[in-house]
Amino acid sequence: MMIPDYFLLKELTFSDTATRLGIDNTPTDNSLKNLQKVIQFILEPVINYFDKPIKITSGYRSAEVCLAVGSTIKSQHAQGQAVDFEILGIPNKVTSEWIVNNLDYDQCILEFHNPTEYNSGWIHCSYNEDNNRKQYLKSYKQHGFTVYEPIK
Repeated sequence: MMIPDYFLLKELTFSDTATRLGIDNTPTDNSLKNLQKVIQFILEPVINYFDKPIKITSGYRSAEVCLAVGSTIKSQHAQGQAVDFEILGIPNKVTSEWIVNNLDYDQCILEFHNPTEYNSGWIHCSYNEDNNRKQYLKSYKQHGFTVYEPIK
């Protein structure tokens, strides 16, 4: 399978947690196909439009890595369908609005974004070729739990 950008793929499969804990974070063939679609339909258009460096903080996570970071094995990260990122120098709200208005996506979540802080939080964006729900959400902590709400 041809991956459009080797460096993006390397960033999408790297995990500090996996390295630190000695967990294998090698994607399955199906996860690699999904990562290729995330690159093609989400990351490449974002990079081409904003023409700035992108910082990927999380991409593929094996089920074991998902559990180690406090997530669930049902996370789209475990299927290679999701990426968490920021564009250096561009507010996350601006980037997320561009994605919502210009791309086909499953979920675009402003994770822990604070409107009073220029570049707080990060963007979680997923792509599912079988069912892109076009959900635009924000997340925040409330009473120790993560809450997700639609952005209108």
